[in-house]
Amino acid sequence: MVESLIDVEVVYAAVDRQELLTVAVPVGSTIRTALLRSGIGERFPELDLASCPVGIFGKVIADPQQREVLAGDRIEIYRPLLADPKEVRRLRAAKAAAEAKARDQ
Repeated sequence: MVESLIDVEVVYAAVDRQELLTVAVPVGSTIRTALLRSGIGERFPELDLASCPVGIFGKVIADPQQREVLAGDRIEIYRPLLADPKEVRRLRAAKAAAEAKARDQ
């Protein structure tokens, strides 16, 4: 019997480059299986595909070992944040307040 395949996309954006790959996987494959079959790990050796955070169309998936992919899914591999967005906003607001205070004096 012929195995039914579906196409999914795997995307990753490193600091210096990005990749978008289309991969055919068997129906019922999990996210992690699709990641391994895509070969993205060879293109970005720094990725730990067994534990890296991933999502589908911008929604983080809690258990990629269990979640099956559907035809047309876009699997996104996320990098860790370099800075906490809340802290960056707080620093920017403090700087703007200090500049406003300096202008008023």
